[in-house]
Amino acid sequence: MPADTQSVEATLDAVAGHLRQAQRVLFITGAGISADSGLPTYRGVGGLYAGEPTTDGLCIEEALSGEVFAIRPDITWKYLIQIEESCRGALPNAAHRAIAWLEQHLDRVMVFTQNVDGLHRAAGSGEIIEIHGNLQELACTACSHQEAVADMSGREIPPLCPACGAVLRPKVVLFGEALPEDELDRFIDAFQEGFDIVFSIGTSSVFPYIVQPVVLAAASGIPTVEINPARTQLSDIVDFYIPLGAAEAMTGIVRRLGIGGFGY
Repeated sequence: MPADTQSVEATLDAVAGHLRQAQRVLFITGAGISADSGLPTYRGVGGLYAGEPTTDGLCIEEALSGEVFAIRPDITWKYLIQIEESCRGALPNAAHRAIAWLEQHLDRVMVFTQNVDGLHRAAGSGEIIEIHGNLQELACTACSHQEAVADMSGREIPPLCPACGAVLRPKVVLFGEALPEDELDRFIDAFQEGFDIVFSIGTSSVFPYIVQPVVLAAASGIPTVEINPARTQLSDIVDFYIPLGAAEAMTGIVRRLGIGGFGY
């Protein structure tokens, strides 16, 4: 067995050992956890363009901003639909399922996700904070109408409110908009109550609100784990860095717990 493979296996063993002793677990997840579901990895909701300008001459962060949506919702919706189409038909993978499965066996499993794809919910996780919102819920920009949608296929773009005719928007945080305070407060309350182990999975860790909980946990002596094929600024901070894809890593960890019932 190559030395690097031995090192990864030993790390998986160690993480499983800590998880076996834990009852309260926090999973912070980004786009990388959905890669094995066939979704592209991207920073926030905009990195599908990887820095390239859009066909409208705007950088993707501008096109997907609250400022542009307010004056040209057709432009923002054009790129929201491209993101929604990339998520359409995707199913939870083994990493999503492993996290949901752990929730059945531990006192508390919280998912704090940047993803808007809804795959944690689809996998069955119950305590989820979708800090950037999701693409499956629409709200009218002028009245109180709201609706849930499986996908946007066959819909007029931009979609209009059936009650008043104004433009609908998905319940996502666009660039330049504030994060939802109620969800942040819920996360802060849970973090202050304490976790026994903290995982960062598939996130490039560029946003302070993604990085800081891991840094604080590590500084407090709470075991911390990063699962990501690419190193990030957290890789040298966490106790355990696992250079694997999310599905492979989580399957390997859960298999080591010796608890039956997880279908991998």
